[in-house]
Amino acid sequence: MIEVEHLSKIYGATAAIEDVDFSVEKGEILGFLGPNGAGKTTTMRILSGYIPATTGTAKIAGYDVHEQSLDVRRNIGYLPETPPLYPDMTVEGFLHFVARIKGVAAGDRNSRVNWSMERCQLEDKRKVLIRKLSKGYKQRVGIAQAIVHDPPVIILDEPTVGLDPKQIIEVRNLIKSLAGEHTILLSTHILPEVSMTCDRVTIINGGKVVATDTPENLMSHLTAKGGYEIEIEGDIFSLESALKNLPGITQLEIKSNSHTKRHTLYLTIDSEQEIGNHLASLIVNQGLDLYEMKRTRVTLEEVFLNLITEESSPEAQQATFDIE
Repeated sequence: MIEVEHLSKIYGATAAIEDVDFSVEKGEILGFLGPNGAGKTTTMRILSGYIPATTGTAKIAGYDVHEQSLDVRRNIGYLPETPPLYPDMTVEGFLHFVARIKGVAAGDRNSRVNWSMERCQLEDKRKVLIRKLSKGYKQRVGIAQAIVHDPPVIILDEPTVGLDPKQIIEVRNLIKSLAGEHTILLSTHILPEVSMTCDRVTIINGGKVVATDTPENLMSHLTAKGGYEIEIEGDIFSLESALKNLPGITQLEIKSNSHTKRHTLYLTIDSEQEIGNHLASLIVNQGLDLYEMKRTRVTLEEVFLNLITEESSPEAQQATFDIE
C-alpha cells in the first residue's frame, strides 16, 4: 500500500534523508521510529505531497507521490505533529468543512462526520469550540479529520506527543482500532508506542534506515539473547570455573558482598537453548544456597540504542529520544 524506494531529500549540502527504503502492507501499522532529527517528519511530508523529494520514488495506493499528487492526497489521511485545526470552529463544523474540501459527497457528509466522531469518541464534544478542548481531545479531532473521508492510508506524525498517560493510552487504542480497515504509518520517538501499537517497525537514524522488522524479531536477532541474574551464597570458586565451561554462556560477571558472603551472578547467553535447569542443578550440586534466579531478556530500548549507536554519525548521536 506504501512503497518507498531510494528516497532522498537534500538541503544544500545536508541530507535530511538519504536512500530511504521501506514498504507498508495493506491493513498494517508500521512504526517509523527514530530519535528527534532522524528524518521521520521529512519522509512523511514527502509522502503527503507537502514537499518534493530530491531523488527516489514513493507510491501510495499505487499512485506516484510526485507524478500523481492529487490522487495520492485523495487516498491518504494526514495528521502532522501539530494538528491543523481551526480553534474558533466547533468540532462538528470543522469536520464538515474538512469533509467538504476532501471531496466527500454532500449526501455522505453527515454519516462520515458522525462516523469519524464516533471512532474518535467525540460525540459529546460535537458542539464545543475546538479552542476549548484539552490537548488530548484536540489530538482526537486531528485524527478525525484524517479519517473523515475514509482513506485507505493514514499517516500520523507523533500522534501522542505532549499527551498525559491516560490520553496516550486512549489514542493508542484508537489507532489500533483503525488497523485492518486502514494502512497506517505512525512516526514516533517513544519506544512503547512501537511495541504496543505497531505490527512492524522501521528504525531511521541520521536520515538513513538502519533496520526494518517486527519488534519481536528485532529483539531476538539484533542483539544478544539476554541471560540470567542469580543470587547465591557460599564459596563460588569452583562454580565460576564450571560456569565458564557451560555451553551457551558468552559473558559472566560476579558481584560479591564480603559481609554476607552472597554473590550476584550476571550471565549473558547467546543461544536459543534454555539453560536455566542446568544452571540451577549446577549451583545446588556445588553445595551453594540459591536465593534468587531470574531470566533477563533484551528490551526494545536496548535494540534501539544498539542500532543508533552503531549507525550514528557524531552529530546524530547528540539527538534526543524519550523512553517512557
